[in-house]
Amino acid sequence: MLLTITTTCAPATDLGYLLHKHPDRLQSFAVSTGEAHVFYPEATPERCTAALLLEVDPVALVRGRGHGHGHGHKQVDTELARYVNDRPYAASSMLTVAIKEAFRTALTGRCDARPELAAARIPLAIAVPALRCRGGPRLAHRVFGPLGWSVEAAPQPFEPPEWGDSPYLDLRLTGEVRLADALNHLYVLLPVLDDAKHYWVSTEEVDKLVRAGGDWLASHPEKEFVTRRYLSHQRKLTQSALARLAEADDIDPDELDNAVTDETPETPETPETPDATETPEATEAPEVTTAQPPRAKPLAALRRETVLAVLRTEGARRIGDFGCGEGTLVRDLLADSRVELALAVDVSVRALQLAARTLSLDRMSGPQRDRLKIFQSSLLYRDDRLAGLDAAVLMEVIEHVDPGRLAALEQAVFGFAAPGTVLVTTPNAEYNACFESLPAGAMRHRDHRFEWTRAEFGGWAARVAAGFGYQVRFAPIGPEHPAHGPPTQLAVFTRPATP
Repeated sequence: MLLTITTTCAPATDLGYLLHKHPDRLQSFAVSTGEAHVFYPEATPERCTAALLLEVDPVALVRGRGHGHGHGHKQVDTELARYVNDRPYAASSMLTVAIKEAFRTALTGRCDARPELAAARIPLAIAVPALRCRGGPRLAHRVFGPLGWSVEAAPQPFEPPEWGDSPYLDLRLTGEVRLADALNHLYVLLPVLDDAKHYWVSTEEVDKLVRAGGDWLASHPEKEFVTRRYLSHQRKLTQSALARLAEADDIDPDELDNAVTDETPETPETPETPDATETPEATEAPEVTTAQPPRAKPLAALRRETVLAVLRTEGARRIGDFGCGEGTLVRDLLADSRVELALAVDVSVRALQLAARTLSLDRMSGPQRDRLKIFQSSLLYRDDRLAGLDAAVLMEVIEHVDPGRLAALEQAVFGFAAPGTVLVTTPNAEYNACFESLPAGAMRHRDHRFEWTRAEFGGWAARVAAGFGYQVRFAPIGPEHPAHGPPTQLAVFTRPATP
């Protein structure tokens, strides 16, 4: 089975940097189903094409899988069908495994040699000449079209032609897309179109789906369909994935950051038993995991605790959570009887829906509801509803704002809303070196527009304080490294007492 990726972004041979594969070399990789090869049929400054060829060993595949049947395809119960089938030729989940093995770093969007190019949309043309699609050309358009691709999906006729069209497509995608996004689209959607996986589908697949699709699947019009097929129609796994995708879509940024800043991993879930109507693949048994030690307190929780302590010290009673996300901090504020008013504000409607669920808004008592205001607003524009507060909290918010628009945020928050106290937390870029799972030079989340060192954050905070009549002090959050400092940095802006 074959996949080709072509670009005309000059110099086109920079595709080799993005894929971390040199155009002058043939590279081969052993995968569970055979051997994958990466090579370049053409490589000129004007046009460059990378090809991924997967050679499947059907005999070894059968020997490895025993007599188990797989999700998606109804296997013909004959010995011959186990050896003679389309698996070595038609793109499937086997190809996505090869994509992950061959382009592991490219999938993350990391390219130290060409970081600007890795972050940019570039002209791409992707070809999958043989793809089994259970749904035909229309389905290919439904799943790839909303992602910005121009889709050509030509059905391949049977031989003899009077038999009509086969279930196989010649798929061609063109568009201006980040290469990492393109690879993740393929990683998720190729097995969705095929509607089958060649390996055991367990809770681990939910994690893979959220990692690969978290930035785009939550807003995809076919997300339920894609999720159901990717997880082999297993109801419990599908429900779990949809819930996590909803949380990943505009969730409180501190929770997103926590995915890489928790020092101790969670205890793995026990793989769920598939629905009775499903027949699990048996090519790969689930990994056996041992019990993990108690989980360290998440950095997100440490942030909230620190923020709440500062708010109590400042005596704030009317508090706004600007960029409330899923509403966890607001929930803690309402639990404190000294807080007279809590404002939950976010630019995202999805975030406010999640916050309403976190706060059990539909079951909240009258007196409690009177202490809460929840509404949509942007911190880049003046909003009179944000005025008159004792304190405002921007917890892991500013790094999600384009640097060129920070001045608008500063004016809206410190100038127009002008609360007595403003708390701002943001990642400490120096501490990123302490995260083994974070590649060098990478940021903690794809949506971060920047991450500041302590000196950079201190310079910004000092300038803002001087410009809007505040005083500022700083505090660490989380375990401090002797050289790199804390994982999160906090600035507390206060107005000087009036004589």
